[in-house]
Order: sequence, then structure tokens, then C-alpha cells
Amino acid sequence: MTLAHGREYLAIPGPSVMPDRVLQAMHRAAPNIYEGALADMVDAMIPDLKAVARTKHHAAIYICNGHGAWEAALTNVLSRGDRVLALCTGRFTHGWADVAVKLGAEVERLDFGNQGTVDHATFAEALAADKAHAIKAVLVAHVDTATSVRNDIKALRDILDKAGHPALLCVDCIASLACDTFEMDAWGVDVMISASQKGLMTPPGLGFVWFNDRADAAHARADMATLYWDWTPRSRPEFFYQYFGGTAPTHHLYGLREALTMIGEEGLENVWERHRRLAGAVWAAVAAWGQGGPLRFNVEDPALRTHAVTALSIGRENGKRLRNWLTENTGVTLGIGLGMYRRDDPEGDGFFRIGHMGHLNSHMVLGVLGSMEAGMTALGIDHGRGALEAAARACA
Repeated sequence: MTLAHGREYLAIPGPSVMPDRVLQAMHRAAPNIYEGALADMVDAMIPDLKAVARTKHHAAIYICNGHGAWEAALTNVLSRGDRVLALCTGRFTHGWADVAVKLGAEVERLDFGNQGTVDHATFAEALAADKAHAIKAVLVAHVDTATSVRNDIKALRDILDKAGHPALLCVDCIASLACDTFEMDAWGVDVMISASQKGLMTPPGLGFVWFNDRADAAHARADMATLYWDWTPRSRPEFFYQYFGGTAPTHHLYGLREALTMIGEEGLENVWERHRRLAGAVWAAVAAWGQGGPLRFNVEDPALRTHAVTALSIGRENGKRLRNWLTENTGVTLGIGLGMYRRDDPEGDGFFRIGHMGHLNSHMVLGVLGSMEAGMTALGIDHGRGALEAAARACA
């Protein structure tokens, strides 16, 4: 007998929980993909897509995941042999840098480990050393999904401006969009990417690139752009099918339309605040549990954590056991410790992540936390007391 029967809860950092409204919007017959209602809907949706990114500039939609959006962004602003600086705070900027290498760019990586943000002095030194301004683009993740590290993007723009360096600031917001505060134009971001399956509450399959006029000027000089990835027809189409390089992802678009409507109804600032409050509930519980056991934050300083996902360690012998127990006995699935390995834990079994992004409320968060406490109790994992009370106070 198990208590896992009933509706399962996927508490991983994407794909996030999809609202019933989004699923219902997608449950319909195929539309005309050339003109009419679908085309009108997408035309009206583009301003809302820009609003979520807080930009007045350009947006392009791709049928791809976040890795595809990485490639789309790079191919539109780089030429083969261009130099790129990657600011790595975990797994995912390394992944973006790997794509740049495969495309023929010369990539320099500054690796700040799995627990820290970009060191601003080190970044400034790298820019100062580039006296010929050979660096054409700086790559950074606003939030690294694997580590839960959140970088100060406005500070990085200020460092670029102080150095008088013309490199494009390119930001991965796959994990943070519509979860953490992000201001593309106000923070001076030139290129920003994201995907549909996290804060945008839509099934995986859509990638997005937002770009300003500086980036578009770089595009005019770039030689990597291919027919499919070229953002010009997608952002300024003469015909509807050019938005997508061919057949539109019809049902994803219906879902995205409903998700953007839901964000607009709540208000983007309220969405950010909801994520902040619910992340605080998770952190309050983890802090209490950690007082009497092995559970630890990957990022100790809450000011440096994202509000979308919390990365944790609980000891090699406990992490996988706890995840498996929760899935089998409560119907709750936690995220694996992606890329989090240590010499004494080569498989990363002691790490896991709690996703708290997108379509989320207090009863969902408190349910996950209550299930975790049940799991630690059942498995005999030491933990401090008062965690659920602390989380409840954070939600009150």
C-alpha cells in the first residue's frame, strides 16, 4: 500500500506545473496556420511577450528548447573566430559556452564554481585586459538552474559601461523569467533568452530570444546566422509563417497565450512577489531542518539565491533515498542534483533541488515540505524541528 495515489506533484525546476487553463487552451482542433485567428492571436501576443521580459525592443519565437535558444542567440550576433567571455556560475553558462565553441567562436571561461556568483573584480580585470575590445559578447546566466545561484545583471552592465567595453551582454533567463525580478531594458541587457517550460507555465518546446538595436546591429555584421535561426524574419515577418521558420507550433501558442494572460491578470510585479514569498517558505523550512541534521543550502546567502529553485545537499547516503521515498510514497518528485558532484559523492546522490516556479501557491509548497518531513522521519534522517511552522509563518 502507498499514499502516492492521487494527483502527482512535480516539484522539479522545469517543466513546471502547467495550469488547467493552459492545458484547456491547448485542447482544441488544429487551426489554419496561414492566416486568420491564429495569426491575429500571435500578433497581439508579441507585446505581452516583450512585457514579461521588460523590453520595448524585439522578440523572436523558436520551436526549440533552451539549448536551441542558446544557438539562436549566438548565431545572430557572432562571426566565426569571434571572442566570447563566459561567466560561469554553475552548469548552464558552461553549456552555452560549449555551443559557442562548436559554432566556431573563441571562448574564454571565468569559472566561479557551483556556490558563488560572478566575482565583479575578476570580471572587470578581464575587460581591462581586453584593450583591443576583441571580446564581442559576454555570456552569463541570470539564474543557474543547477546551483540556484542568481547573478546581479545590472552590476555586470555597470562594469561593462565603466570599462567602456562594447561587448554585448547576453543573459540566460531560462530559469528566472517570470520568477525573479528581471528588467531587460533598465539593466542594459542586449540579448536575453528563455524557454516556455518554467515561469511561463507552458509545455517544453518554445524558445525565445529578445534583443535590442545594438544586438541587431551586430547581427548585420555576423556570419553565423542560418536561414532557420535568423531572427530578422521572425521578429519582423512579412508573412505569418516567418514567425516560426515554417509551420507554427499551434497548440504551444494557444497555451502560451493563456499563460501570458494569467501573468497579466496577476500583474508581473505580483508574480515576482509571490515567488519571493513562497521561496522564503522553503528556505525557512530548510533552515530549521538543517539545525538538527545534514540538510544544507548550496548557496548560504539568501540574497544570492533565485526564487525559482532551491539546490540542497543532504549527504550521499540520503539524497537519492529521500527522493525515491517521496516519489513512491507521497507522489512528490524532487529534482535531481544536476551536475553537483564531489570527490566523496561522484554520482551527486547527496544533492537534490526543490522547484518552486510558475503556477504555484502556498498549499502546493507546504504540501511538498510536509512530504519531505514525512520522508526524513520515515527514513531516519536527522533533522531539526519547527520547519513546517516556520514555513507556515512565511506564508501567512
